[in-house]
Amino acid sequence: KDILNLVYLCRSFGLPEVAAYWESVITMNNWQKQRFAEKMVASMFNTVSGKKIAILGFAFKKDTGDTRETPAIDVCNVLQREGAALAIYDPKVTVEQMNYDLGNPVAEKVTMENDAYVACAGAHAIAILTEWDEFKSIDFKRVYASMVKPCFVFDGRNILDHDKLREIGFQVFAIGKCAKPAEALEN
Repeated sequence: KDILNLVYLCRSFGLPEVAAYWESVITMNNWQKQRFAEKMVASMFNTVSGKKIAILGFAFKKDTGDTRETPAIDVCNVLQREGAALAIYDPKVTVEQMNYDLGNPVAEKVTMENDAYVACAGAHAIAILTEWDEFKSIDFKRVYASMVKPCFVFDGRNILDHDKLREIGFQVFAIGKCAKPAEALEN
């Protein structure tokens, strides 16, 4: 929303090249959201159909219930189209707001949970989409024990200790970071 305001201001002040630059930033941001969701699908053996994915964080940023321009909407929409079952947890966003943002999804395919552990139980993967501090203190050994194996973590905010998660047994993918080679995961 802030970048759209910049585009508007640049156009208003007769700066079409600068407006075009900021529009390209919006294009890149949209591409990154799509790329993140596609990487999730590709990493999970090219299908998420029938798989449960825990979405941790739905707000645009931590400490708010604001969902305007949140990447979670786009990521969840891609995963829904691919046939995933989503369990979404966010400490501040209301169930009503999530339902509205996702177009009132089918209840069997998308559930909103009041607890991160409940959202993760029975899941094939976890996607961190908001940088809530509470996600850093989750007992991931407990979570791992409750999930379907192999377990995946997709850290879209780079807030977790990826080496620790790998030691537990998770396959970890983080935005802007290369995945560790398979042989490194075994050691």
